[in-house]
Amino acid sequence: MKNSQEKEIGRKDIQNQNAYIPEEITADMFVKAPLDPRKSEEIGTPSVSFWKEAFQRLAKNRGSMISLVLLVLLIILAIIGPSMNEFTYRGQNIEHSNMPPKVQGLEWLGFDGKDAKGIDQYAEKNVKTNYWFGTDEFGRDLWTRVWKGTQISLFIAVVAAALDLIIGVIYGGISSFYGGRVDNIMQRIIEVLVGIPNLIVIILFILILEPGIKSIILAMIITGWVGMARVVRGQVLQLKGQEFVLASRTLGASNPRLIWKHILPNVMGPIIVTVMFTIPTAIFFEAFLSFIGLGLQAPLASLGVLIEDGYKSMRYFSYKLIYPAIIISTIMICFNLLGDGLRDALDPKMRK
Repeated sequence: MKNSQEKEIGRKDIQNQNAYIPEEITADMFVKAPLDPRKSEEIGTPSVSFWKEAFQRLAKNRGSMISLVLLVLLIILAIIGPSMNEFTYRGQNIEHSNMPPKVQGLEWLGFDGKDAKGIDQYAEKNVKTNYWFGTDEFGRDLWTRVWKGTQISLFIAVVAAALDLIIGVIYGGISSFYGGRVDNIMQRIIEVLVGIPNLIVIILFILILEPGIKSIILAMIITGWVGMARVVRGQVLQLKGQEFVLASRTLGASNPRLIWKHILPNVMGPIIVTVMFTIPTAIFFEAFLSFIGLGLQAPLASLGVLIEDGYKSMRYFSYKLIYPAIIISTIMICFNLLGDGLRDALDPKMRK
């Protein structure tokens, strides 16, 4: 009984469905969509280049952006700081020696001109001029010397990193692009240089030459480019066998065109990241050499020289050590955080 009822209901459903199906499908039942054929190949979303997308990812990294802002501020102060008052980095005034820092309106932050014993040295010595970072044992203004030292340290680090960049990219690129016997010979040279302790090479080089900015820069680039050369070599070896490079070579592209148009733009990310980590390393080496007495000589100042001077008298005049130590620590931390952010931003694997 149930089966017969179900069959009858099924026949009625089929009849109802067939009632809605037209007997003949004609062309007038279809209407073309109002589309402009000229816009058929347009991209719906705006195109974003690799560098623009990398900057957008970097902008989302708060630590890197804060580091970038702090670095810009420190660089600006290093440039204009020495000229913000009437003192020079080498001008001496023995009567104003070892004056504590004093800034009008910032006494509540400790810039009140009082020494470790709580005595106002400006009132004791009847000094009318305020020294923002205090003075050293020769009466030289530490504000001017600190920013002049920052300027010199950044200059040494940037020049050393730029030379490492040029030498490392050229050396590593030639070694990996041509390969074979050329690569074997050039890599054996790098292995010899790596086997020699870097610090010993730098100290010997400075001892042979007179200590100064030129000798420090030359000493840093003796083996400093090796790391860059290895990074470039590894990247070029990876890219040299990619399909787009083989296709370009098949189409008749010359070696210079392959290098400048295809390989070099694709290795710029690792190169930039390596440079970001090279600069703080160079600043540290310069400060270390100055701290052990092999860096710049008086009256020139660098952050390492100022830290070495402040270390000698930090028990009674701690301000001599605090300000250069804060600046060099900030610079190194900011460069490292910015390098980490650039590494993530320039990595295609981080793309979402």
